[in-house]
Amino acid sequence: MRSERFTAGIALVVLTSLNILNYVDRSVLFAVQPLVQDEFKLSNTQLGLLTSVFLICYMIAAPLVAPFADRHSRKWIIALGGIFWSLLTLLTAFTHNYWELLIRHTLVGVGEATFVTIAPTFAADLAPLARRGRILGVFYLAIPVGTAAGFLLGGWLGPRYGWRVPFYAAAVPGFVLSLAVLFLKEPVRGRYDTVHANVDRSTLRSLTANPAFWTATAGMAAMTFALGGVQVWMPTFLSRARGFSLEAANAVFGKIIVVDGILASLAGGWLGDRLLGRVRGSYYFVSAASMAIGVPIMALAIYGGDRFLIPGMWIASFFLLVNTAPLNAAVVNAVAPSIRVTALAFNMFVIHLLGDVPSPTLMGAIADRSSLTAAFACPVVAMAVSSAILFYGRRHAPRETRG
Repeated sequence: MRSERFTAGIALVVLTSLNILNYVDRSVLFAVQPLVQDEFKLSNTQLGLLTSVFLICYMIAAPLVAPFADRHSRKWIIALGGIFWSLLTLLTAFTHNYWELLIRHTLVGVGEATFVTIAPTFAADLAPLARRGRILGVFYLAIPVGTAAGFLLGGWLGPRYGWRVPFYAAAVPGFVLSLAVLFLKEPVRGRYDTVHANVDRSTLRSLTANPAFWTATAGMAAMTFALGGVQVWMPTFLSRARGFSLEAANAVFGKIIVVDGILASLAGGWLGDRLLGRVRGSYYFVSAASMAIGVPIMALAIYGGDRFLIPGMWIASFFLLVNTAPLNAAVVNAVAPSIRVTALAFNMFVIHLLGDVPSPTLMGAIADRSSLTAAFACPVVAMAVSSAILFYGRRHAPRETRG
């Protein structure tokens, strides 16, 4: 048993580390956006389109790869996807105009989609259901840690050596960790599942009539809209609307994301597990409550004046990120292991189609016509919508036991 837990721990470390690099690669662009904008003479709408097009390719690729991963070795697909996106990261050296950058950034979405769709199911099978929230809490530490690392890396290297240099720093570790995945022992699918439901969770046809899956997915889509918009535009907002230097804006926001994200991801996973079997839809409840608390605090940070800006961002970011582990656990538990990768691919398609595909471009368009301050009403409203959907979704959650 001790050897088994050690092997599972190593697998979790490798997967989480590769996931960190996945988010580093994304957020580096956000950190150097003003430099890219100045070099290529771009509008805010064009800048937001880089992220939107990346995510369109990302969400389309996921459902194409997922059925294959439900039938074959997950670790091989994860490794090949990591190698592919690391290679494309190196190709940033050959981007000399906006369209080349757009193509490069779009193709990275193919490699990242293979990882983000498949790796959570691998991680979920590493431990019993009673620890699933905490396992996913560790895995999704990559969101704040990787995002913050990208902001800090881009904010420090970009102004000194040019906006292309930070991308190179993420490529080599990506190759190494992708190869390390091939040496992991792949867990049996659904080995620890003890979830019972009053709907069929085991076929793709049943997925269309699975309210637990769709309410969790809809709530996650609204959350992704809010988080995507905040991540893309916050450093630019701080530097252009609030007078921070670009380096200081990235440093402040990066620290908030990494500290809040680590604490929030672990707290959300622990709390969801703690309430398992005691509160109906415990993972939905934790996610919905955290969003509801965060809404007024985010609004105060953006619109309440300079004295509320930084404290409000610290608190609001914490509650925005608390839901990451429990909400992903809710999606995983809503479907059977035999179709889990495919279901997560559909989940990914929907959350990006309705979430962070439109939000950066929409916020950029609002900023062009009004101001970035006005544009930040979008994530505030999206957080409120997410909370409402998830509170409703609790009634459809499968009965979860701590087996």
